[in-house]
Amino acid sequence: MADIADTGMASAPARAETLKTADGTPLKAALAHAAKRARRRAFLLVAPLLAFVVLTFVAPIGQMLYRSVANDGFSANMPNLVRWFAENPETEPDESAYAALAADLALAAEARTIGVVGTRINYDVSGTRSLFTSAGRRAARLEAPYREALLDLDEEWGSPALWSAMRAASAAHTPNFYIAALDRQVDPEEGIVSVPEDQRIYVPLFWRTMMISAVIAGICLLLGFPVAHLLATLPMRLSNLLMILVLLPFWTSLLVRTTSWMVLLQSEGVVNDVLVSFGIVADDARIQMMYNQAGTIIAMTHILLPFMILPLYSVMRTIPPSYVRAARSLGANNWTAFWRVYVPQTVPGIGAGVLLVFILAVGYYITPALVGGSSGQLFSNMIAFHMTRSLNWSMAAALAALLLGAILLLYWLYDRLIGIDNMKFG
Repeated sequence: MADIADTGMASAPARAETLKTADGTPLKAALAHAAKRARRRAFLLVAPLLAFVVLTFVAPIGQMLYRSVANDGFSANMPNLVRWFAENPETEPDESAYAALAADLALAAEARTIGVVGTRINYDVSGTRSLFTSAGRRAARLEAPYREALLDLDEEWGSPALWSAMRAASAAHTPNFYIAALDRQVDPEEGIVSVPEDQRIYVPLFWRTMMISAVIAGICLLLGFPVAHLLATLPMRLSNLLMILVLLPFWTSLLVRTTSWMVLLQSEGVVNDVLVSFGIVADDARIQMMYNQAGTIIAMTHILLPFMILPLYSVMRTIPPSYVRAARSLGANNWTAFWRVYVPQTVPGIGAGVLLVFILAVGYYITPALVGGSSGQLFSNMIAFHMTRSLNWSMAAALAALLLGAILLLYWLYDRLIGIDNMKFG
């Protein structure tokens, strides 16, 4: 009997191998071909979306990260001096270095790229763009000895800081933009050091952005939680009407909403006029709510509040009311039933809303630019400044990369402490 059983068990795979489809193809091969065809069809269905994400999201971020360490404004237009730096990595500038500098200044002036060269060095040593453009106009008439000739034009050409900046810029790829983004600078003698305290811009602005974004997320949670709870518990007819009011801001331009807050919050605006008319504040002591952090927080809270309400509502709508009633029937009072039974079930919506509002607040720049003033500006406003005014795109890319890294770090911490699986957007 054992031999018969063993023979039957051994022959089962053999019979499976001999099974064939109607056209004579082995069943195993036909199943593998069908699975491969299904995977190919699924990939072709998502290929347009994948290509769209790569072209509009992954590629721009990759380009931004590359631009943050790449700038060939100097190295591409000063070939002789770049060659001298490569051949003399530790040598102090001598007559041959000044000769290479003079030759490159003449070439850059002729090619009309001297402004690009000066702008690149001006990123590291402020005030040097005019130094390069002025020397470029006279470089063709310079004669040996070139060191004395350049120093006669301007003594700044002998500055160790200037030569250190040119040596660093001779490489097309440099970490100097990240160093500057951290309020550091490269000292020829001491290496990387902190800038003077009165010149620190980016790190204080970064922490201000994090603080304001966290305050906005907290206020949105305090305001949005009862609204979402009301939406989830009202009858459907009233709930739908209230939901229209919540979604109404999405149908209005962001710029219109921001300028409306400017009308409301200014010293002679509606809010101050109402407070004065009721005698709450004196006419000569109107509250300053514009061009400061208060204006930024108020306007951005209004704009971002729906992004908190919707995730909370989507979670609260699925919580059965019988849970709270059961807690009350077991002796819990209203507060205990709400805090220990209802609130824990809303944690996925709370996490989603807080994370969504915080990330959106960190990246806002239109509203802070209009109502924030100097004390209400955010990190994104500095990125926009370098993109549109100073045209230092490498610095803007470095700042954006630091902001992206901070957001990813917070996202990772959220995953470790709470868990992304517990977050629901709807």
